[in-house]
Amino acid sequence: MKLISGSHVHEKILALMLIIALTVLSMLTDKFMTVANILNQGRLIAEIGLVALPMTLIIVTGGIDLAVGSVLGLCAIVLGLAWKSLGLPLGAAMAVAVAVGALAGCFNGLLITRMRVPPLITTLATLALFRGVAEGLSQARSVRGYPEWFFFLGQGEIAGIPVQVIILVAMTVLFWFLLAKTTLGRSLYAIGSNEVAARYSGIAVDRVKVLAYGLSGLMAGLAAVIFVSRVSTTRSDMGTGLELDVIAAVVLGGTSIFGGRGTIVGTILGFLLIGLLKNGLALTGVKGDATIVVIGLVLILAILASNLVERLRDG
Repeated sequence: MKLISGSHVHEKILALMLIIALTVLSMLTDKFMTVANILNQGRLIAEIGLVALPMTLIIVTGGIDLAVGSVLGLCAIVLGLAWKSLGLPLGAAMAVAVAVGALAGCFNGLLITRMRVPPLITTLATLALFRGVAEGLSQARSVRGYPEWFFFLGQGEIAGIPVQVIILVAMTVLFWFLLAKTTLGRSLYAIGSNEVAARYSGIAVDRVKVLAYGLSGLMAGLAAVIFVSRVSTTRSDMGTGLELDVIAAVVLGGTSIFGGRGTIVGTILGFLLIGLLKNGLALTGVKGDATIVVIGLVLILAILASNLVERLRDG
């Protein structure tokens, strides 16, 4: 209960920081708080949010997945080649791409659980492996010429709301339910808090971990399909650096890198705060390097504020 309570404190702090950021940025530029800008930002950063959801599950267990960006790039290439070179119907190629993502995630999970290789080392290695496979398959060529209906996922709207934002909201609800209301979620928290005790209590620790990494790969595959649909082309360098934005959002959201604590709500707040800061600072003329510094300071401030509030409450 204390861990969950601590997460709620952090969420309140993040919500307050988000309100302050929205207020300040709105005062600095009148281009920020417009419906068009907010919806456009939702379109641009939805892929990060989709991958951040399963990353929360992984980090709650005390693990990490550095390979998500490379998995996204691999799935994008598989999508293009399966359709263009193998002649599969585009719908089937999309399914194959998502399945490859899920298999890549399960491969990470199996290496971690069966070979007992630490998640950091495993996913650092597969980051290079999957990116190399993607580059080898693509031969530095891009795939273009997708049919018009395919662009609906990345460029279309429903009632004025970008399709990928609707998908992100639906996936957020699903992952919130998985983590907060199911046996799987309780198992993830138990593993992150004390893996040995979780094993003795009868939890199938290895199976749960493989499932978490499989979900990460699956969501990276889904993000790849949406990404390709949004930019209208397939390249092997897609998703480069994605893992840094995803992990930053999850950690900023209050998920403990040591495991045992974290929520989907916190991750979404962290993801929104980073995305809005990047956009708002860019609109005010702040350069990229300065934006990174500001986001780093916000991350430190959020963690310090959360720790201070918890100490004051406990003391």
